[in-house]
Amino acid sequence: MHTELPPVYYIIFTAITSFGVLLQACVLLAMYIGLRQTTSKLHEVTDELKQHALPTIATARDLLQDISPKLKVASTNIVDASKSLRYEAEHVNAAIDDLLHKTSAQAARVDGIVTASIDSAAHATEAVQHAFAVPVRQISAVVAGLKAGFEVLVRKNHAPRAEDDFGE
Repeated sequence: MHTELPPVYYIIFTAITSFGVLLQACVLLAMYIGLRQTTSKLHEVTDELKQHALPTIATARDLLQDISPKLKVASTNIVDASKSLRYEAEHVNAAIDDLLHKTSAQAARVDGIVTASIDSAAHATEAVQHAFAVPVRQISAVVAGLKAGFEVLVRKNHAPRAEDDFGE
C-alpha cells in the first residue's frame, strides 16, 4: 500500500526548499557585505590610529630610553642619601641619648650637692642655736640667780620678812 504522491507535490516541495536556500544565500550575502563594510571601517580606524599612535609610542619609547639612565642615577642617589640620613639620624640619636644620660647624672649630682648643702646649713643652724642657747641659758640662770640674790638683799634691808614675823 504504498501510494505515490503526484509529481506536483515534489515540485512544490523542491520550489519551497529552493526558495529557502535562496533566502539563506541572500542573508549570507547581506552578512558578508555588512562584515566587509565593518572590516573596511575598522581598517580605516586602525590606519588612522597608526598614523597618530605610532609617533606617540616612538616618542615615548625614545623619552623612556633617554630618561631611564637618569632615573637609575636618581634612584641610586636617593638610596645613598637615605642611607646617609639614616646614619646621621642614628648618630644624632646616640648623641642626644648621651646628652640625656649626662644631664641626668649632672642633675643627680646637683641634687646631691643641694641636699648636702641644705643638710649642712640645717646642721650649722642647729649647732649655732645650740652654741648660743647653752650660754644664753647659763647667763639667764646667772642673771636670775643674781636677781633673786639682790631681791633677797633688798628685802632684808627694807622690810622685815613676813616669815620672820610669823616664825618668831
